[in-house]
Amino acid sequence: MKRKVCLSLYVILLFLAMTSFLLEPCFFIYGGGAYVAAIPAVKDVPFSIRFIHSVQKTPVLENLMARKNGNDIELISTKYQSFGVGLPFLEAEGDFREEGNYYVFDNMNRRFPRLSLRTGVGTELTVYAGGCEYRLYEKFPPGTRIDLFIAPFYESLYR
Repeated sequence: MKRKVCLSLYVILLFLAMTSFLLEPCFFIYGGGAYVAAIPAVKDVPFSIRFIHSVQKTPVLENLMARKNGNDIELISTKYQSFGVGLPFLEAEGDFREEGNYYVFDNMNRRFPRLSLRTGVGTELTVYAGGCEYRLYEKFPPGTRIDLFIAPFYESLYR
């Protein structure tokens, strides 16, 4: 009888541990029909996106935060070398400053439920997250959709 009780207790504890693990929020990088990365989001996850601007042909670095509690992504700042189409320039978009040969917009505070990006010819789309560098332009052909989002870990099991 004691063995059945102990076994039942172990099964219940294992079930609770697995449920907790499966419900844990993760920051996902998903592209080309597969998960590239799943980074535990036990706290906010800072990450950056680097690319070569398709019109200006200059580097752009966007610093973001995957917010665990809000399940959204917040654009914190953008750093770029030249003004042009698609780059911030309005005073209302954040705090502007020059930093050497770069322009920086801080405190942008733009929130998104998820980000969908595309690899492109010569854009060198790269994501830095969890201490790793993901050179998505080397992994996927031009035009591949890349999704960045926060979700419970179990979502990675059925997509």
